[in-house]
Amino acid sequence: MPNLISKISKSEYNVAVVGATGAVGQTFLQILEERDFPVKNLRLLASERSKGKIVKYRGFEYSIEVLNKSSFDGVDIAFFSAGASISREYVKYAINSGAIVIDNSSAFRMEKDVPLIVPEVNGEEVFKHKGLIANPNCTTIIMLVALKPLYDYSKIRRVIVSSYQAASGAGARALDELLTQSKAFVEGKTIDVKYFAHQILFNVIPHIDKFMENGYTREEMKMVNETRKIIGDDSIKVSATCVRVPVLSAHSEAVSVELEKDITVDNARELFKNAKGIQLSDDVDKNVYPMPLFVAGLDDCYVGRIRKDLALENGISFFVVGDQLRKGAALNGLQIAELLIGKSEKVNAA
Repeated sequence: MPNLISKISKSEYNVAVVGATGAVGQTFLQILEERDFPVKNLRLLASERSKGKIVKYRGFEYSIEVLNKSSFDGVDIAFFSAGASISREYVKYAINSGAIVIDNSSAFRMEKDVPLIVPEVNGEEVFKHKGLIANPNCTTIIMLVALKPLYDYSKIRRVIVSSYQAASGAGARALDELLTQSKAFVEGKTIDVKYFAHQILFNVIPHIDKFMENGYTREEMKMVNETRKIIGDDSIKVSATCVRVPVLSAHSEAVSVELEKDITVDNARELFKNAKGIQLSDDVDKNVYPMPLFVAGLDDCYVGRIRKDLALENGISFFVVGDQLRKGAALNGLQIAELLIGKSEKVNAA
């Protein structure tokens, strides 16, 4: 039977990671250890091609098991990071085995009864789950960590955002293509294009995910729809342009926000400075502003280039950067689990 208990209370937990050999799965394992999550037994699951592969966790070696319908017997918490098709097929077996699922794919994010959680924004919603909690899109998470303190100050009318998304956000093959093209250029060899629609080296590609009938991509529409659901305000107008850039890791976003009431730059800085999950990086006189080169591998989202927007009424503009594998994926998922077990002190106050 599905586990419908809103929160679980044990001293240790049986944990499964689906997609354990992937970039997000590996980051899950790293962060589980870093944050000393109380793991009793660990089950690492992946496809047939990864069967028997050895993965280290806390100095011990674990053998990858093949994901199947019976993989979740005795599991308390299951982290899914193997893509939407795998989640659609196997999440139900995890829930029926009594596990609470935290799913990093897009499969269930917009379903009405599935909480879509960024702990700094809507952490209190986590306890409304029915066995399944969704982890938002990476670009959405990074933006909403920064939008939350502004929304608490004044209701947001509209958001205009352009993303600059690292190659590794598209997976290991995409990252390898950027590195391979870089090596080919240095060696004077032909630059091959296999994974991306165009050469990524020395280029930016305004195309992430599939194009929709309205001219936006699915990645861009995720930012629109997920923002409204997480904040709980369908009146917010969001327009996004998502761009792939030749950066190894960490996503950047240029965000312009229109509020219902006026806000000064000093107000905004103070809000960001005091917000959970944000580091202020905003001293242009000293060339200090967020950049992926320095944010990759860090947990918080870094905000800078804060200024009054010249086109929007009651507008403020800023630049935010976050590691898409950590806060944009695995860390956010683990923070959700920490809320569930009462390990985290942060649940957003209403």
